[in-house]
Amino acid sequence: MNAPDPHAATRARIADAAEELFRTLGYQKTAVADIARECGMSPANVYRFYASKSAINEAITQRLLGGLSALVEEIAAGPGTAEERLRATMVEMHRRDIALFFSEKRLHDMVTAAMTEHWGVIERFIERVLGAWADLLREGMERGEFARRDPEATALTLKHLTMLWTHPLLIADCLGRGVEPEELQRDQAAALDLVMAGLKAEPC
Repeated sequence: MNAPDPHAATRARIADAAEELFRTLGYQKTAVADIARECGMSPANVYRFYASKSAINEAITQRLLGGLSALVEEIAAGPGTAEERLRATMVEMHRRDIALFFSEKRLHDMVTAAMTEHWGVIERFIERVLGAWADLLREGMERGEFARRDPEATALTLKHLTMLWTHPLLIADCLGRGVEPEELQRDQAAALDLVMAGLKAEPC
């Protein structure tokens, strides 16, 4: 059995403290000095494990999105038709973002910043989701559920078509203008009906 990695354990402890502060203060108002104080260490010691506050921000975002991308891949590999699983991944991504907005608004703001500022962790998350979608599209084409198209290009098009229900900034804007979550869910369902019908149609 391998011995525990003390370096990894300390990184996890710093990330735990940072995540808790992000939940209470917000990631923008949390300084490295605050995180260091929570861990009982100096800021200089924190920087031994994370090169910058941005690196800590990315680590926390990775925690949030890593679980979601794993769930998307689990749904994609699960039972049901390719269409059912493709739709389920999109519905679940939207549901999780709505839940984060209402239960962890400060963390939602951090993910929104990560999206708009193009943090590397977001690029990796999108790559995993697009990969899962492309695999589902390819499977659906092989089974005759979907018309044949380029799976990777079609997955990217799906990202663009469904962005209103997967981009936290757009969701926050809708909710901030008084749109009810149930209305967003109904709109998403109608949009996905149209998208799935389009996937079944032969390309022009």
